[in-house]
Amino acid sequence: MEKIALITDSASDISVELLKENNIKLLPFKVIYSDGEYEDRTEITPKMMYERLSTEIPKTSLPSIEKIHSTLKNVVDEGYTHAIIITISRAFSGTYNAVRLVCQEFSELETFIFDSKTLTMAQGAMVLETANLIKEGKSFREIYEILPTFREKIDLFFTLDTLEYLQKGGRIGKVAGTIGNLLNVKPIITVADDGTYRTAAKARGSKQAVSKMINIFKGYLEKHKYKAWILDGYGEDKVEALYKEIKDLPNVVECTLAGTIGPALGVNTGPGLVGLAIEKVD
Repeated sequence: MEKIALITDSASDISVELLKENNIKLLPFKVIYSDGEYEDRTEITPKMMYERLSTEIPKTSLPSIEKIHSTLKNVVDEGYTHAIIITISRAFSGTYNAVRLVCQEFSELETFIFDSKTLTMAQGAMVLETANLIKEGKSFREIYEILPTFREKIDLFFTLDTLEYLQKGGRIGKVAGTIGNLLNVKPIITVADDGTYRTAAKARGSKQAVSKMINIFKGYLEKHKYKAWILDGYGEDKVEALYKEIKDLPNVVECTLAGTIGPALGVNTGPGLVGLAIEKVD
């Protein structure tokens, strides 16, 4: 009989409570400061990371090989026969390849590694949906055949207070960053089908950017019902305003304040991010 483990990395931004509730194993990213490195979620919280950004911008690193190995060993020791592992987009991290290499050492465990081609709660939504499939008793094969359809149902949008951190992290060109900051142009960023950032729209100022993001979502709602997760990059007031604006919109079946975005995205975006992960449910 199949016993299926579910594993993801901390770029999924799933809360500790939901991880426990759904029996999801976590591979934590490393957050690296001049005074040492810390495991995301277990040794450093998103709030701690944001509070330190003014004095030092840390680097992030994929989960260690040792951590991936120990997690898979624990899975085998707990009697699991199969494992579904959902990772951050390969365009943003080497996590997928690291997991693939370590899995080769566990011939007794049948694994399926899935590149979400996204991050934060868009990735998290895929993980939570997979947890539901496991609870429903779906087979390993059924689940890995369903997983690619999640990419078509789930989208991510976010806007930033400043492009400074994306610039420093090498995620956009210096010219684009300079123009954006000088003109107060705020891009609404999404993740393309190839798992990389692209600009979905632009607006003048933060309020207009959030308003434009709502209008983008309304376009989706004209044809289908959606779940929504509001993402907080240490911009609580704007997040609350966004939540109030969309929670009662027609065809929004569920709207959740997903909590503070972790280092995998936050280090490259800085404080003040407001985001929206959406999932088509019909």
